[in-house]
Amino acid sequence: MTNEKGASKMAPESGPAVPSRRRLLGVAAAAGAASLAAGAASRAVAATASAQPDVLDVAIIGAGLAGLTAARDLKRAGCESFVVLEARNRVGGRTYNHDIGNGVVSEAGGQWIGPGQTAIFDLARELEVETFPTFYAGKTTVLAGDVRVTQDFHGGVGSDEALGAKLGELARGVPSAAPWTAKDAAELDKLTYGDWLLKQGMKYEDGYFMGLAAKLTTGGTPAQLGLLAYLSMINSASNCLDQLEATKGGAQETRFVGGSQILSIKMAKDLGNKVRLSCPVRKIAGWNRDVVEVHTDQGVVRARQIIVAMNPALCNQVVFDPSLPEGRSQLQRRWPANAPMRKTVHVYDKPFWRDDGLNGQIFQVGGPVSMAYDNSPPDRSVGIISAFVPPGSLPSDPKAAEQTLSAIYAKAFGDKALHPKQFHDHDWGRVDPWTLQCIHPLPPGFLTKWGKFLHPSAGRVIWSGTETADIWAGSMDGAVRSGHRAALQALAALAHQGEVA
Repeated sequence: MTNEKGASKMAPESGPAVPSRRRLLGVAAAAGAASLAAGAASRAVAATASAQPDVLDVAIIGAGLAGLTAARDLKRAGCESFVVLEARNRVGGRTYNHDIGNGVVSEAGGQWIGPGQTAIFDLARELEVETFPTFYAGKTTVLAGDVRVTQDFHGGVGSDEALGAKLGELARGVPSAAPWTAKDAAELDKLTYGDWLLKQGMKYEDGYFMGLAAKLTTGGTPAQLGLLAYLSMINSASNCLDQLEATKGGAQETRFVGGSQILSIKMAKDLGNKVRLSCPVRKIAGWNRDVVEVHTDQGVVRARQIIVAMNPALCNQVVFDPSLPEGRSQLQRRWPANAPMRKTVHVYDKPFWRDDGLNGQIFQVGGPVSMAYDNSPPDRSVGIISAFVPPGSLPSDPKAAEQTLSAIYAKAFGDKALHPKQFHDHDWGRVDPWTLQCIHPLPPGFLTKWGKFLHPSAGRVIWSGTETADIWAGSMDGAVRSGHRAALQALAALAHQGEVA
């Protein structure tokens, strides 16, 4: 399967992209519920609105996929009394496009979607954003010192099928929405994914690729990743490791024409001046009262409901007055923020490696390239190799970093790789204080102790963001799902708040 035919509408082979009649009915029902809730909320707060004209119905903190989806849902449901507050000078959160020129982009953050991720497929369709298949046809290059090996993984992750099936069976008993409620949660949460792998007696190469796949998905090594947390992610993917980790038939199968940030850019454009950029929130006061004060660098915003669409660790940068309940406070303090990711981009005249039967993927054992991959546009107008590199593994100087990577690529693809036209580098842990990291591993023991505090609201504060999603938590699809849920919660709460008033 290749992307050489160029951009297309939603690929017919992507099953979840075409909703079933049941799915359409479900969407219609949710939309109807939102509309009814909005109407009730609007009528209920009308009496108090005239007495407090400076009080908004909802303030949304964060203009990533979650926050903008929530805002879009509010507007579509008839609620116009809201604002989106974004600390950065751009929208998109953990999605960000490098501008290559001539309409070509390369993603610095989240970029792939796949089967089962119906929420983001639906959003892309509604926003008229086209998709195209990720390129993976050909052989992958594995480098280990001076040794170079090529192998066709056929879009898979190079893992042992029997072990993958075993993980899938374990994942069946771990509900992704509340993994801490699993029957064996306490025992499973004592182990890291690395502990489990070591007990399987597998070949080194199988363990390497299974561990690497999990690292690329979660941002941490198997020794840092709790087994329960990883099983909950596999549970989201229909209890199938390949659906979570693979390209063919997996969550890396599809890309967006225009890059993933285009979704947020389009939503923000439709919302107009309701989105305020360069507006970091410093304090949320009176979250336990009817009207909450949100202190920003652009002044104080007063609202009846607050949607916090942020990574739990990032919430620690906001002062809550009074202090949050102990469980929620501890969850935020202990949420891992130690897995920043760095992505680089090499741009060439064309994807020349394809002419040699290579797919552009590189795995380097013991080197700075965790994974490199073909990130070229669908029309092949330029060739792009992007790479995941651990922070600190490359020189901080951009030119030195480019040369180091070019030399590695030359081992994989030949001397043509020594001369890129452009180089881009984005270290999420260094250049973006409003992100801290792109992805993160939850350690063993975390979910069984703190997981139950992830979803419940705190007074007028509703928690959103991909980490709170019932399925596909940590992905772009999870972010969209969490935004839908938060909007419904806010509308229902407003209706109740107005009735009480």
